[in-house]
Amino acid sequence: MNVLTMVIIGFLVLEAINVATLYFSPGSKLANGVGIFKAWEESKQYPDIHNFIRYLVNWVAGAKLIFIFLLIVVLYFGDKNTLVFTAVALFASVISFYWRLYPLIRKMDRESQIEPQNYSVGLGIMILGFVIAFFTAVHISVL
Repeated sequence: MNVLTMVIIGFLVLEAINVATLYFSPGSKLANGVGIFKAWEESKQYPDIHNFIRYLVNWVAGAKLIFIFLLIVVLYFGDKNTLVFTAVALFASVISFYWRLYPLIRKMDRESQIEPQNYSVGLGIMILGFVIAFFTAVHISVL
């Protein structure tokens, strides 16, 4: 098993755990569940808003599920070049987190809208780890 396959499988497992959490225990504070946001519990007081948030959470989980299944197909049928380009695509899509999502979660963290405090720092480090892993795996594979 090459380094690209290992990194993609690691990402796949992490995403699968997140999808299971979002579908079956969205209010969890584990596995990037939305329970870290204080607004999740507060929204339950407003059924229309809570239903909208639940819809968006399930939509995110469904979109992630599409990517998981596509990655499984790529891992099973893809050659080395396909794996390299897949890792480049994952690198680009994962690094986009820092464009819109990270500034927003940092803002909410600073405004005490997230529990535990400084959750955004750990999340940012975890995602940076995957960015580095994809970059390194591609670099090793093309040398």
